[in-house]
Amino acid sequence: MDSLIYLDTYVLQQDMRIRMPKAILSNLNIKKGVTHFDIYFDSEEKCIVLKVEEKETNG
Repeated sequence: MDSLIYLDTYVLQQDMRIRMPKAILSNLNIKKGVTHFDIYFDSEEKCIVLKVEEKETNG
């Protein structure tokens, strides 16, 4: 996991939400309320990985 860049620390909310650091807006091509993330769990490193969803294009 050498490519990880620490952005910030947030608490898990009672309704299971986690606030995303504002830095992701300037580092990724994403939009609030529009972008979807694929969620992965790495059981060896005990970490959660969010990846911007790669949409398939038909034709």
